[in-house]
Amino acid sequence: MSSAVAGWEQFSKKKAATWLIGIAAALGAIALLGSTGIVFALLLALMLTGMPISIALGLTVLSFLFFFADVPTEAVAMKLFTGIEKFEIMAIPFFILAGNFLTHGGVAKRMINFATSIVGHWHGGLALAGVVACALFAAVSGSSPATVVAIGSIMMPAMVKAGFPKRFGAGVITTSGSLGILIPPSIPMVIYCVATNSSVGALFMGGVIPGLMLATLLGLVAWYLARKNNYPRMPKATTAQRIKAFRESVWGLLLIVIVLGGIYSGMFTPTEAAAMSAVYAFIIAVFVYRDVPFKKIPKVLLDSASMSAMLLYIITNAVLFSFLMTHENIPQIMADWILGHNLGVVSFLLVTNVLLLLAGNVMEPSSIILILAPILFPVAMQLGIDPIHFGVLITVNMEVGMCHPPVGLNLYVASGITKMGISELTLAVMPWLLAMVGFMLLVTYVPAISLWLPRMLGY
Repeated sequence: MSSAVAGWEQFSKKKAATWLIGIAAALGAIALLGSTGIVFALLLALMLTGMPISIALGLTVLSFLFFFADVPTEAVAMKLFTGIEKFEIMAIPFFILAGNFLTHGGVAKRMINFATSIVGHWHGGLALAGVVACALFAAVSGSSPATVVAIGSIMMPAMVKAGFPKRFGAGVITTSGSLGILIPPSIPMVIYCVATNSSVGALFMGGVIPGLMLATLLGLVAWYLARKNNYPRMPKATTAQRIKAFRESVWGLLLIVIVLGGIYSGMFTPTEAAAMSAVYAFIIAVFVYRDVPFKKIPKVLLDSASMSAMLLYIITNAVLFSFLMTHENIPQIMADWILGHNLGVVSFLLVTNVLLLLAGNVMEPSSIILILAPILFPVAMQLGIDPIHFGVLITVNMEVGMCHPPVGLNLYVASGITKMGISELTLAVMPWLLAMVGFMLLVTYVPAISLWLPRMLGY
């Protein structure tokens, strides 16, 4: 009983300390920044109550407009509808639907078999196959959690059975699953483009080279650890086995060609490509591979609708928040402050990385992009930073955020698959996470990594 009381007192002290820090930060922001401080103080106060980010955004806007501004209510209602009247937003539910059909089907298993036949005989072969499979599945799903579920649920039992430590397998899959938002198509990239009016096609192409480089880096970390610890290797697959594995996975791999090839050949826009991917994923899952029976289709549709509604609700409230910031001239005030203090490109990018990494501790990627991108983007443009480079930088930051506590989505998904605690998983991902942070700095200060391919294609 005494231990329970002590635990409650400790929890209460932590909670009180959090509130005091939040209140102090809010009062300091109001004193220093005026209306800008009021906006962020309101948002911080609502978030500290444990309120969902989307509702906190909406209430912040309505509270500020009601008490501190003279904007007509009709303008707010109109902005709710006009703010999401963007053709690109339609790509989000379609990519989610395509990813769900592929996750429920056997596409992931066939991609794993193909990847294993290629790299399985190297040191840590199954781990390397997991990285390759994650990269392939990322190119058809657009979602990191979906990639972790689809690949991890198959690879983890196989790796443990083959003699790999559970922690090693969990680290590989959790971090490699983050490739789902960097290798196109990518749902967070679409959200960034909606928030900043950037080109979806150009940003998709900007993510290809960084995505392949990060996949190679994660594979090298796995290979080094496997070689150092003498982890198992698989027998080398014959040419016939590789051809068989490729033939079985070719229908899933063709989705990459259809989506990216269709966009960059000019056959259809990214939104139309998303619709095509949903239709194609439905056909191969239901009629070609026959892994999704007809009775399971309503569940796939319902899951997709639920996830889409959640994201679109966040986007709607973020549009309102962006409207408020524009009305109060907050991005321009922040841009003038940064430029007035002679923060150059190097310093600004460093501050951006720190800010995004801190935000990754308390928010999920979509919310971070929708809140911070409209604030940071105008400053980046004034400093001459390319919007595609900036979008890739933000996406890589979101990848890192998905792999560390307390709100890393990939950690929670992997925890459900591996039955490991978050603290144990955090230790497991550390070698790969440190490599990702190093890669993030490389992408930040070498724009050519993100811009070479889009420039070559004329974007």
